[in-house]
Amino acid sequence: MKLSFLSLASGSSGNCYYLGTPEYGMLIDAGIGIRTIKKALKDKLIDFSKIIAILVTHDHADHIKTVGCLGGKYSIPVYATEAVHIGIEKSRYVEDILGASRKTIEKEKPFQIRDFTVIAFEVPHDSTDNVGYYIEFGAHKFTFATDVGHITNTVSKYMCMANHLIIEANYDEEMLKFGTYPYFLKERVASPTGHLSNREAAEFLATHYHPELKNIWLCHLSRDNNHPELAYKTIDIRLFNEGIRVGKDVTLTTLKRSTPSDLYEFE
Repeated sequence: MKLSFLSLASGSSGNCYYLGTPEYGMLIDAGIGIRTIKKALKDKLIDFSKIIAILVTHDHADHIKTVGCLGGKYSIPVYATEAVHIGIEKSRYVEDILGASRKTIEKEKPFQIRDFTVIAFEVPHDSTDNVGYYIEFGAHKFTFATDVGHITNTVSKYMCMANHLIIEANYDEEMLKFGTYPYFLKERVASPTGHLSNREAAEFLATHYHPELKNIWLCHLSRDNNHPELAYKTIDIRLFNEGIRVGKDVTLTTLKRSTPSDLYEFE
């Protein structure tokens, strides 16, 4: 069965990803407006009515803006840890009550969404709680690791299992250091519970690459402290230094902050 992946948006203004088959699919986070979600899916010929699940990584506004609407109004099941659900309920950005759509999951305890096997895993970030997702569908193994303060052994484990990896490359260290952010915000971004830099992502990818890794998508790029070309080049050069050739050994793509990516399809 054909499998499709789409980034609807990936950045501090909003995050939302789609993974699905011709019959059904799911969203990972919903931090953009409902009209934007519907239009992005429609433009890629994806039927919104076939969305059967929402997976939530954490309770920051740019990841949950539309979760209440999707769960409360459209009755789509919303999966999150108990702590994240509590954060959603307290958030001033979520008006609708999830009710029966509220589905609680536990970290590293696999669960099924039809033919998808899903595992949430601990990710360090300064939210109420934060997870990444490892999703298996047949031979395809996707890992979503966004808003990663630093790469722990657990994060490394699930990223190394992937043959399709969505990994944060939030900021360039020099741009953040000499940029316009106030000192406290620079400290927050660069902290072990903040975000992952281009260099950190590049180092991990260069030292943990394996031949089964086919696709790398760089996500959650900062508007103020990064550039898509800079993130791409940083990873490309570091991989090349290890003898890993982008375009031949692995595909590398930088996801757009506020507009949809191409639709990636796999047999």
